Amino acid sequence: MRAFILWKYFHRMGTQLSANGRSIQIDHSTEVRFNEKIPEEKLLAGGVTVKLERHLSIIILLLNRRMVQAKELAERFEVSVRTIYRDIEAINRAGIPIVTYQGTNGGIGLAEGYRLDRNVMTNDELAAIVTALRSISTSYGGEQHMQLMEKINSVVPPAYLEEFQHKTSRVLIDYSPWDGNEWLQPQLQLLTESVDRCLIVRFIYSNAGGEVSARVVEPHMLILKGKQWYLQAYCLEKQQFRLFKLKRMKALEIAPGRTFIRRELPSRERDIGQSHDKLNPVTPIVLRFQADIRHVAEELFGIEALAAAEDGSWLVRKAYPEDEWLYGFILGLGYQVEVVEPPHLREIIASRAEQIAKIYRSDKST
Repeated sequence: MRAFILWKYFHRMGTQLSANGRSIQIDHSTEVRFNEKIPEEKLLAGGVTVKLERHLSIIILLLNRRMVQAKELAERFEVSVRTIYRDIEAINRAGIPIVTYQGTNGGIGLAEGYRLDRNVMTNDELAAIVTALRSISTSYGGEQHMQLMEKINSVVPPAYLEEFQHKTSRVLIDYSPWDGNEWLQPQLQLLTESVDRCLIVRFIYSNAGGEVSARVVEPHMLILKGKQWYLQAYCLEKQQFRLFKLKRMKALEIAPGRTFIRRELPSRERDIGQSHDKLNPVTPIVLRFQADIRHVAEELFGIEALAAAEDGSWLVRKAYPEDEWLYGFILGLGYQVEVVEPPHLREIIASRAEQIAKIYRSDKST
């Protein structure tokens, strides 16, 4: 029966899985028992766990694609072509019919008619999941996302496939910056591993005020908010949960040999917005935009945030943490934007604008 294809693999193979450092033997009678620990060198050198993952990945790939060449599989899983053919033989012995086609356009394919059971979700629900996965993958990529999308694609009926592909390509939410994020992926990979495995990390951190300090933390959660990545972690120095912006981290690394027991996150820390505001109190501000740059205000704050003034200008009322970022943001808006309130912020911006003017007025010609 097509719905039981993966179950048949486990049932027929008598496969060993690893759980908490020990192996679980699933034999032909489906009896489960614990055996001795699998040697680590065997796991790392193509042992049973690695082989099992490769077998399942091959099955999922063949469920999604009509035919794949052995060379492509070998390159994908970083093994020899001979190993791939041994894998195919093993999967065949488990009762999963895989056919080898000869010739120039030949390859390896799953026998027609085999599909995973897809009755749990509707086609529209599956399309929504794929759309979400594609969007997340723009900034938080990983092989797991690709494998999950392949699994979902494998259960789509052939008659619906064209419409399914249309639905999954209508919307893409791309969180990645225009200038790329090559620096970000290594950080995300390291922090994901540390969160999953409860590994303490350390880094040099620069706060919004420019103060630099060494931090040692217990990573709890990665957060993407307002186009910025944050790490929610328990700071061992401050003895409390803190939010750290990934852009401000340097020399990030896992502390060798140091692990932790995951702490219960206090309820007051579960609202990310409140947690951020607690550490960074906000200041209400009023900005005046000249009439001819109304479009700039609309793009930055939205039409609903604008209020018309009597002189034809436009007022925007917002609240931000008062720090170097805010000063730079306001100065970056240019001479057609004025700080109306609060008075002390007007003075700070005026003073900095004068300092900038002095730089450009000074004669540095040689």
